[in-house]
Amino acid sequence: MSQPDSIAVPYDLRAGYGADHRRVLVLGGGGIFFIAWQVAYLHRLAKRGIDFGAATRVVGTSAGSVVASLVTAGRIELARAELGLLAKLPNMVAAMAPTDSLRPSQLRALELFRQASDARPETIQAIGRAALAADADPAPKLRRSIAAVLAKREWPSDSLTIATVDTYTGERLVLTADAGCSPARAAAASSSVPGLFSPQLVSDRKCMDGGVSGSGTHADLAVGAERVVILSLSAQLRAPQAMMTIHPDSLDTETQAIRDAGGDVFLRGPREAQVDTLMSPDSIPEAVAMGADQADSDAEAAAEFWR
Repeated sequence: MSQPDSIAVPYDLRAGYGADHRRVLVLGGGGIFFIAWQVAYLHRLAKRGIDFGAATRVVGTSAGSVVASLVTAGRIELARAELGLLAKLPNMVAAMAPTDSLRPSQLRALELFRQASDARPETIQAIGRAALAADADPAPKLRRSIAAVLAKREWPSDSLTIATVDTYTGERLVLTADAGCSPARAAAASSSVPGLFSPQLVSDRKCMDGGVSGSGTHADLAVGAERVVILSLSAQLRAPQAMMTIHPDSLDTETQAIRDAGGDVFLRGPREAQVDTLMSPDSIPEAVAMGADQADSDAEAAAEFWR
């Protein structure tokens, strides 16, 4: 995974990708709502002296890629950092929130993604073709908005690891400091929901949302680590059936693989959320309040786990 031409890393729960790490933080996808929840949750824990950002690998997917970039840049740990973040958050929200009226080509891509019940290569490639064909806003728009929030052009830490997907090949791509791109470009690539946002160019590959892969967390990158914190929208909210390429048992399978390899897992997520409002700016106040409240409840257990 160390060279730009080797960013294609197969999803593999048996590969032991996390074996060189004692502690790993995994941040999953879930739209604007989950960005706000994760920021509030991690910030409140940091105020209590529990710094999940000290992990030697921080894996971010989709919404989690934005938060992972903030965590590894040290922009969540302090109260003043949170105030700075929340002041800029509306700028990012404006870019990440879908418009009221999507074009037919956008709707085709979005519906194909939403209805996908498997992660076979041909399924992912079909979604990729639709994403490429969708007449969404130009790719730089999302990238610039995320860059304004991150306020950092260089890769913030060797620990930052972002998952995205090649629209043409369907391969899972793992972006690290060696990938040769900015954190804003990597996070934008991982957050480019098919139909809502245009694919982003990374290492001569057009990339789309990291969740178009059969995994909303890419927790296989943590298998082999001793302690793994996973923040996932699916931690307490399981879909009744496969959707968006992800099987309902995907998260259980990943956490079991980590435990089978000798690791311990601290799994948390929002206690409630509505799929229809994940991309709505109106969901932010509720998400922030919920994240902070759950962090207060989890503080003792989190401190014991992370020591």
